[in-house]
Amino acid sequence: METLSVREKARRVNMDPTSYGSFAEIGAGQEVAAVFFKAGGASNTIAKTMSAYDMTFSNAIYGVEESGRYVVQSRLFKMLDKEYRLLEQRLGIKMGFERCFFAFADTVTTINFNKTTQGQGWMGIRFQTAPQTPPSDIILHVKMHERDTLAQQHALGILGTNLIYAAFYLRDSPEDMVVSLMDELSIDRVEIDMLKVSGEAFEHIDNRILSLQLVKNGLTNAAIFGPDGDVIQPADLLYKKNVLVLRGRFRPLTHVNLDMMKRGYEQFAMEEDVKKEKIEILTELTINDLRSANKDKDKDIDYKDFLDRVDILSSLGCTVMISNYQEYYRLVSYFAQFTKEKIGIVIGVYGLEMIFDEKYYRDLPGGILEAFSQLFSKNIKMYIYPANHKDNPKELYSCRNFELQEHLVDLYNYLLANDKLENIRNFDREILHILSDDVIKLIKAQQEGWESMVPESVAKTIKERQLFGYQPQPELPKEPHNAKFLDAWNRLTTQN
Repeated sequence: METLSVREKARRVNMDPTSYGSFAEIGAGQEVAAVFFKAGGASNTIAKTMSAYDMTFSNAIYGVEESGRYVVQSRLFKMLDKEYRLLEQRLGIKMGFERCFFAFADTVTTINFNKTTQGQGWMGIRFQTAPQTPPSDIILHVKMHERDTLAQQHALGILGTNLIYAAFYLRDSPEDMVVSLMDELSIDRVEIDMLKVSGEAFEHIDNRILSLQLVKNGLTNAAIFGPDGDVIQPADLLYKKNVLVLRGRFRPLTHVNLDMMKRGYEQFAMEEDVKKEKIEILTELTINDLRSANKDKDKDIDYKDFLDRVDILSSLGCTVMISNYQEYYRLVSYFAQFTKEKIGIVIGVYGLEMIFDEKYYRDLPGGILEAFSQLFSKNIKMYIYPANHKDNPKELYSCRNFELQEHLVDLYNYLLANDKLENIRNFDREILHILSDDVIKLIKAQQEGWESMVPESVAKTIKERQLFGYQPQPELPKEPHNAKFLDAWNRLTTQN
C-alpha cells in the first residue's frame, strides 16, 4: 500500500468531488484545517472552519457541560452533532444528493507554559459513505508527549489529517486504518489510547479488535473496554481509583482464575487505605500471551481466539485490559499516571518466580533494584495465590516456602516485612490441579470432564457460542431400553 505524505493526503481529499464538510477545532488553533488550506484546492472540500475559544461562545454554540470540563468525550459529540446537523440543514437541498457530508471536530488542551500538564484531547469525524446515507463516526483520544506547544499543535494537524483520510479511503481495512493514523508520527510524540467506530460503515468491525490493534501496532501500550464491549478511555475509568488487576491467559477462565479474583478482592478491600466503593477490577491480557496462543506465527494474533477469551470474561461482567507491559513494574508505572491510590496485583506463586528472575531487568542500569523501586513503590501490594508444588504435588507452594536464589533472599524478606507481599487466604485447595491448557485439550478432543474445571456460566457460554473449537455432539437416535429384548422375543416366537 502506497504511503502518502500528510500534504498529499489532504490534497487527495480536497480533489475528491464527492466530499464536503466543516472543521471545528478548540484548544490548539485550527491546525487540521490549516493542513487542508495549505495543500491547495480546499474550496472543493471545506464549507466552514471555526474555533470557539471563549467559554461563553462555546456554551452558546454547543451547550453547557455538566462536568464543567471542555476536553471531554461528551463535548466532542456535541460538536459533531451540531456541525453535521448544520451541514444537512443549510446544504442538504443544494448538495445533499451529490456530495458526502462530513464534520471534523477536536477539543484538546496543549501543554501549559510551566510544563506541568500533559497535552491531551478528543478528536473525531462524522461522515457519509454515499450521498443521502446515514453517517458513521470515528472518535479517538490522544495523549501528546511533546514538551513544546507548537510541536503538539503540529502533531495534532498531522493526526487529524490522517484520521480524515483514513475515514474516506481506508475504512474497509481496519488494521490499515489504525496504522495509518501514525503516518509521520511516533508514540514518542502522540499516543492514541482509545479508538472507537460506529455506524453502518463499520458494521463489520468489532471495537475490541481495534483496541487490540492499537496496542499490537504500537499506537499505545494499553487499551481498556467494559463488559459490554464498549471502549473506555483509561483516565476516565482509573482516575483516583483503587485498582486491582489480575493478569492471565484466560483461555478459558477456570475455577482457579475466579478464586484468585474473589480472594484477592476480599483481602484488597480489607486494606486500611483502600475504599471499597473506589475499587476498579481489571482482568489483563498481554500481547505476548495472545501471540503465544497462535501456532501459526505468520498470522501473529488469532483474533477469534482473542474474542473467545474476552467473551468469557465479559459474560462474568469483567472489565478487560490489553497491554504491552510484559514486566509488572511497567504496568504499575502505567497505573500511576491516573491514580495515587493503592494498587493491588493478584498473581500466582509461579508468576512471582518470574518477577524475581533477573534476566527481565538486564536492560535497566539499576537491574532488579531499579525495577522493584517502581514495582513496590509506596502504594503497591501483591497478593500471592498458592499452587501445588511442581516437584511434590502434595506439598503447597506459597510465600512461606518460596524458592529463590540466595542473594535475593534478603530482598524478598524485606518485601514481606514491609507488607508488600501477602499470601492469599481462604483459597480452595481442591481446585489447584486445574490448568487452562487441560481444559482446551479436552474441548478440542470433544471429551467430557472440562465442564467441572470452569464456572458453570463459563461452560454454558462456551457451549452456546461454540468457543475454543467446541463442537456439540450430534444426538444419537434414542432406542427403547427394551429394544433388544423385544427383538430377541420376536425372533424366538417367529421360529416357534
